[in-house]
Amino acid sequence: MKKLPKEPNNGPNIQKEREIVNEMIRLYCRKKHHHDELCKECQDLKDYALLRLSLCRFGEEKSACSNCKVHCYKPIFRQKMKTVMRHTGPWMLLYHPIYSVKHLLNR
Repeated sequence: MKKLPKEPNNGPNIQKEREIVNEMIRLYCRKKHHHDELCKECQDLKDYALLRLSLCRFGEEKSACSNCKVHCYKPIFRQKMKTVMRHTGPWMLLYHPIYSVKHLLNR
């Protein structure tokens, strides 16, 4: 079993996941809450998601969180992220097709 990293993960896989999560939450807030800037709820989710990514114990071996055997999100944030992903998944194909393809390949 792998231990938590002593320093935050900043590898390329983690960076890609950060970019995708950031864009998904931004797009969700814009479409659902009609904000150009993130509302407090979405900002809190983004901060939490980025923190969890930086503490990911899998580092370079990381796959999509949905495939992970270790669910590191608190249940409330996990549900919020599922909602964001369900809502923005189709929109990501339109707004960020490259992110979408990369994410689907990573699954």
